[in-house]
Amino acid sequence: MDLDDNARNLVQALTNGDAEKISTSRFSSLLASKDRDYLLSSTTQDDQVKISDLEGKVIGLYFSANWYPPCRNFNKVLIGVYEQLKSNGSNFEIVFVSSDEDLSAFNSYRESMPWLSIPFSDLETKKALNRKFEVEGIPYLIILQPDGSTLHDGVELIYRYGIEAFPFTEEKLEELRREERMKHESQTLTNLLTNPGRDYLLDQTMTRKVPVDSLIGKTIGLYFSAQWCFPCAKFTPKLISIYQKIKQSLEGKGGGVEDFEIVFVSNDRDQSSFDSYYGTMPWLALPFGDPIIRTLAKYFDVQGIPCLIIIGPDGKTVTKQGRNLINLYQENAYPFTDAKLESLEKEMEEEAKRLPRSNYHAGHRHELTLVSEGNGGGPFICCDCDEQGSSWAYQCLGCGYEVHPRCMRAVDPATAASVQHT
Repeated sequence: MDLDDNARNLVQALTNGDAEKISTSRFSSLLASKDRDYLLSSTTQDDQVKISDLEGKVIGLYFSANWYPPCRNFNKVLIGVYEQLKSNGSNFEIVFVSSDEDLSAFNSYRESMPWLSIPFSDLETKKALNRKFEVEGIPYLIILQPDGSTLHDGVELIYRYGIEAFPFTEEKLEELRREERMKHESQTLTNLLTNPGRDYLLDQTMTRKVPVDSLIGKTIGLYFSAQWCFPCAKFTPKLISIYQKIKQSLEGKGGGVEDFEIVFVSNDRDQSSFDSYYGTMPWLALPFGDPIIRTLAKYFDVQGIPCLIIIGPDGKTVTKQGRNLINLYQENAYPFTDAKLESLEKEMEEEAKRLPRSNYHAGHRHELTLVSEGNGGGPFICCDCDEQGSSWAYQCLGCGYEVHPRCMRAVDPATAASVQHT
């Protein structure tokens, strides 16, 4: 039964005065099939729940798959939120729409889920839901309200607000945004980094306690990272080098007027990993497992690591894009302000005027053309250093290969032609 068939059934139900079909028509048209009026449950004894039981509830349609790590990561967060909402008596339910490759993977993944599921075998219903809601990536969480309205950014809201987002109405979300704006406006370094039982940070020796108040008036980088994270392992040595260059530059100016410091916000899985990883770093750190770590990740909406948040001397957020700015401008990015970045962008524009319009790169066989944002360019991942870039780039117009201008290793066409990979 497709969506048009269900719509015709709704008209027939209205004509016949069939109260049960009228009340369940909305979710039935989405979730039922010709020979199925139930969903799979991981909690009921007969392992089935009537779709009609969803009437009047806030529903989350959860598009996910066991094979995709971001789905598994989000699944853990969603389970925590779901169980808290259910324990509070909230009128909320989730329906899993699987993108798993086979029944075994579906069953294995569903074992971890405390909510409902569309049977794996019902391919048509799953396809119809993906088409209707234009699902282009997973994990994806659609919120269906009892009044018929829908909200598409459920994953972001769960990551950002957790159970506070419920019941996911526009009024509730506007209230949360307003509270968030007020928190950011009253933000200070002290209320960011301290809690009632701790007013200090660890130094690199992990034996000296550095008062948070001693950092007031400095530019601070909050570095969210972890030893297990491969991109972090690549970025951390670069950040250490940039940090030391910025510190040396400030010392050369006489010191005392301004200063820069980084605070490690660990996402490590255990104390030994934290100790080992932090032992490579020359800056300060929050203690491993401190509850402020989770609060900061939520407050700054950190959805991936490594992440570098820059806090200005006044305690207010300067930018959440510290990592990208380090990759683009290295130590010249300091102090990361809009005025500084505007100056750097103008310098880059002038420098680009002196660059060759095209060239051959040692790591690619095709000719690369100089492009800019608005002229064939835009945000990209450099194929040479694997870091993000924007604005100017050398790009292969045939296959999309791109490198930062600074990563360009020019060779003659014959040498480039001998490169065996693209």
